[in-house]
Amino acid sequence: MPEEVVTFNEIAGADAAKQSVLELLDSCVNEAAYSQFGARPPRGLLLVGPPGTGKTLLARAVANSMAIPLIQCSGSDFVEMFVGRGAKRVRDIFKKAGKYSKCIIFIDELDGIGKKRGGGMGLKSNDEAEQTLNQLLACMDGIDGGRKIIVMAATNR
Repeated sequence: MPEEVVTFNEIAGADAAKQSVLELLDSCVNEAAYSQFGARPPRGLLLVGPPGTGKTLLARAVANSMAIPLIQCSGSDFVEMFVGRGAKRVRDIFKKAGKYSKCIIFIDELDGIGKKRGGGMGLKSNDEAEQTLNQLLACMDGIDGGRKIIVMAATNR
């Protein structure tokens, strides 16, 4: 079943968030105009807000406006019992995204990957969550200029 096509006109309210996302969209579409001043388009965007405020709709609207694929997943998709499995799933998502010249990876419930980093104050660390989060950051850092992959994530925390 194909996903519903969403445009910015269909998203009511959240005008400040829409404006910020439109600025991101403009910097990606008109990259040459920004690059002459030394600016680079962002590699990612974090959407923060209570549940039901349209974070996923914003991601769909951006992908539709740019006419590029949207690869959608949830932070809980990466949570595994065995160390290394979550990191492999992150690599698989970026490999899938690498097949496109431009695309958006949207990670809903990003906070599901790792609640806290480090193991301070006597708390045990979660090796799987840390490996998954580190792999996500490494993949984002390794995005080359030839492929236009934008990572959008949403959290309600």
